Amino acid sequence: MRTRQLGRWQVGSVGLGAMPLSIEGRPDEARSVATLRAAVDAGVTLIDTADSYHWHADEVGHNERLIAKALAGANGVLVASKGGRGRPGDGSWTVDGRPEHLVRACEASLRRLGTDRLGLYQLHKPDPAVPWADSVGALRTLLDAGKIEAAGISNVTCEQVLQARDILGPGLVSVQNRFSPAVREHAPVLALCERLGLAFLPWSPLGGLSRSALDGPPGREEDPVATPYVAVARARGISPQRVALAWLLALSPVLVPIPGASRPETIRDSAAAMELILEANELKQLV
Repeated sequence: MRTRQLGRWQVGSVGLGAMPLSIEGRPDEARSVATLRAAVDAGVTLIDTADSYHWHADEVGHNERLIAKALAGANGVLVASKGGRGRPGDGSWTVDGRPEHLVRACEASLRRLGTDRLGLYQLHKPDPAVPWADSVGALRTLLDAGKIEAAGISNVTCEQVLQARDILGPGLVSVQNRFSPAVREHAPVLALCERLGLAFLPWSPLGGLSRSALDGPPGREEDPVATPYVAVARARGISPQRVALAWLLALSPVLVPIPGASRPETIRDSAAAMELILEANELKQLV
């Protein structure tokens, strides 16, 4: 199994974005627990969550509690949580980057996850109403207090990465932005992470690819981005999703995709991308 460096940790090169297990349309608890355990059994050692991964307004932290229950006693798994967003229960998302909110949110995440120190805690999104340095300063406070071992930031620009690096120093270990074969606008952020030695965790790493083109029969739907992945996948007898994740892994040594999953078989297939090495001629098709 291929691994990648994330701060002091060596993690499996494919993680799990656990959000689908707790938001609208989520599976029942039994299947959610089975999915999390299947991930660990398949070699996934990075599980990404957030206090805002829930459906109804009165269940903040649903995803964190689910993970704590499913992975009780599991060793060698880095659970990375996030704070700074909210869900009022009507399907919308809010943002709150006030330092006092972030400190309280982290403390609540610690309780739900059953630990007194989080390995990796991430600022979910910049708050336009709060100076960026103030929000990042809350992560500095949490680091200095020993409540988190390392910090990450998400949905950020290159300038915000550099500002956070100035404030957090080596305490900053990761950046989580949207990135996929179809959505590459944050390529400059990825390049900056390579230069700074930060892990880059693409959320929605399969986003923007037509689901019909990926899963349907030949000719069902033409998607100029998905089509070459489908072609390589059919030649190998594997899923296009696995090919797309392998392409991402080939793109950069600091990249650790965190695909979502709501079924054990889905995360097993994603985890199999850790062992998939694409040939040079295949990579040329996927540029």
